[in-house]
Amino acid sequence: MSETPTPYDRMGGAPFFFDLVHEFYLGVGVDPLLTAMYPEDDLGPAEERLRLFLEQYWGGPTTYSELRGHPRLRQRHGPYAVDLEARDHWVDHMEHALNVAGARHGLQPELRDDLWRYFTSAAIAMVNTGPEVIMPGG
Repeated sequence: MSETPTPYDRMGGAPFFFDLVHEFYLGVGVDPLLTAMYPEDDLGPAEERLRLFLEQYWGGPTTYSELRGHPRLRQRHGPYAVDLEARDHWVDHMEHALNVAGARHGLQPELRDDLWRYFTSAAIAMVNTGPEVIMPGG
């Protein structure tokens, strides 16, 4: 009996996620609003963390948790002032990366839609500054 492929597998596995996250960080790297939030001059470590997280989230290897423990996304983003403008910049770069990587890898439209829903929802949840803040449980 064959195992049902995970979304990670159906999206193209490691090559897709490497391309998606790399394309995303190419945009982040030239965006002063977002680069100001990164403590490292080199975005490479952040790129690797996001790639490992996304691979795990979508059913790939659990390397992220093995190296970093529970994702705790909101807590990890807490030290940075994420307002609506920062959210919009993040979403714009991710949309571009998703379109580019999706086209390169022949991503099926329903999988692209699943990723897009996740990214927009996660971006909204990371807003922690301004009147639009959504508090957990609230």
